[in-house]
Amino acid sequence: MSTIDTAKLFAFINSSGRDMVELEKLLTSYPALAPENGGDGESEKCDALLNWLAEQGLTDVERYDAPDCRVKSGKRPNAVVTIAGQSDEYTVWVMAHLDVVPVGERSLWHTDPWMVVEKDGVIYGRGVEDNQQGLVSAVFAVLAYVKNGIVPAHTVKLLFMADEEVGSIYGIKYLLKSQKVFRKQDIIVIPDGGDSKGETIEVAEKNILWLRIHVAGKQTHGSRPDSGHNACLAADALAVSLHDMTSVFNKHDSLFQPDYSTFEPTMRAANVESINIIPGDDIFCMDCRILPCYTLKEVLAEVRRRCDEIEAKYGVSVDYTMPQAEESPATPVDAPVVTKLAAAIQKAHGIAARTIGIGGGTVGADLRVQGYNAAVWSTLDDMAHQPDEYCKISNIKADAETLAVLFWE
Repeated sequence: MSTIDTAKLFAFINSSGRDMVELEKLLTSYPALAPENGGDGESEKCDALLNWLAEQGLTDVERYDAPDCRVKSGKRPNAVVTIAGQSDEYTVWVMAHLDVVPVGERSLWHTDPWMVVEKDGVIYGRGVEDNQQGLVSAVFAVLAYVKNGIVPAHTVKLLFMADEEVGSIYGIKYLLKSQKVFRKQDIIVIPDGGDSKGETIEVAEKNILWLRIHVAGKQTHGSRPDSGHNACLAADALAVSLHDMTSVFNKHDSLFQPDYSTFEPTMRAANVESINIIPGDDIFCMDCRILPCYTLKEVLAEVRRRCDEIEAKYGVSVDYTMPQAEESPATPVDAPVVTKLAAAIQKAHGIAARTIGIGGGTVGADLRVQGYNAAVWSTLDDMAHQPDEYCKISNIKADAETLAVLFWE
């Protein structure tokens, strides 16, 4: 493959700041919230994006929409935009999700969350970083080729997905289950996590286990604990016991931060309405992020053992459901997606990339479970889900440059 003068590509990217902001403004103006978050999905946002791309000459679009009767359009959009390359030996995928999270406490915002505000090279609004920054970077990396009349070395596909923020049932999970769009040799990059220097490539995720635990005892008057079984007390003891499972699953792995498994009590449901009532029911949740060296099967066996201990000690019964239970292998550090992306980062910015694991969850895990090597990477300040969410225009440009180089590797 011949070499390419990146000067033309980079010149286009660095002159496109205004257009990047305008695309961010367009995308942010559509509150793409899932039905679980009180929204109507991503269809309007997806249509607006595809219309904008068509105006730029990107018209090779395939739709893989997932049926969803809860939204007005009846579907959740998944769209693939293809830019044909000189070789189709493998495809370079860049994946971004269209949905965003709710605003949260509105008083904590200093701007309108659904209207982009630009100040000193920074843009503010819900979704501008998560995940529109990666989306816009990918779009302008592609446009650098198209507008300069350059054909990328390999076919490039931009995937715009639904539903990432609430489980990906209508997004990547739908695609992996019902469609055949990826090949094992493809290079799959997910610009949906990273660091402020753009030097970390995420190749592994901790196993995720969410537990919703119901403790059933016997309600009684606050003055007569002897006549009941305090579900709140038993739940408290169980939460502490489960939190202490770090003493059993006690290995460390420097790939991750923190480098150990975590078992954290989180959300709790209301139980009784008066201080002088000892509750007969108590519901609480655990968020467990477990090093991949342990299976969820062995973790759940220890969970059950500790539940049994609490039942015997407090005279209650304990059962639980698992709102989420995910485990996935790692992408090998020498996989082509890692080595090629690292080479592109080095060539574009002189940065030596390093591989990491994370405790959070991305669609990378879904891909890895199905045998596809994927890498998560971006240059960002990690403002996802926060009030006054922002992204730096310089980060959009920097990542577009890296991706433009990757399209030629």
